Amino acid sequence: MPPASAPPVEPGSLLVSATALTEATFRRTVVYVVDHSVEGTVGVVLNRPSDTAVHDVLPAWSEHAVRPRALFVGGPVTRDSALCLGTVRVGCSAEGVRGLRPVQGRVVLVDLDGDPSELAPLLDGVRVFVGYAGWSAGQLDGELARGDWLVLASLPTDVLEPGRVDLWGRVLRRQPMPVALLASHPLETDRN
Repeated sequence: MPPASAPPVEPGSLLVSATALTEATFRRTVVYVVDHSVEGTVGVVLNRPSDTAVHDVLPAWSEHAVRPRALFVGGPVTRDSALCLGTVRVGCSAEGVRGLRPVQGRVVLVDLDGDPSELAPLLDGVRVFVGYAGWSAGQLDGELARGDWLVLASLPTDVLEPGRVDLWGRVLRRQPMPVALLASHPLETDRN
């Protein structure tokens, strides 16, 4: 059940899977939209930690990754590449900083080829994602019309939320009623 006045999809929006979306890849996921245009949409799943430590793949960035210091599965597309999000410290700016690309508010894309010793002091932390979620032109519109996703506002802290936190439920609970009630939807409806 989407909110009556769902905000438009834009960089920084959250796509929160609806309770009826039971496909395993996106069930109970929160996708942070990194880019959205007429060509399509790119985002990363914020709540799918993997068993691979950042240190095993990107040791230079490991100490700057927030806990758990694991790679997160950003989505089913291009799982052989990594994308990194971070939040800029309050009082700092990413404007004009080589290696940081503003997404929305304090959230930035971090160039993993950049020097961590230069970029990390500007950041509260980073999260590294393997793969991403992508929609071609018009594809996301069809899924939104079908009711697969709720478009909700993000907080800068969402991208660095610990992996053990039920981010899906947390994001839903902070919405006005009746959307907040969706957070209590049981994981296994046949056992309810």
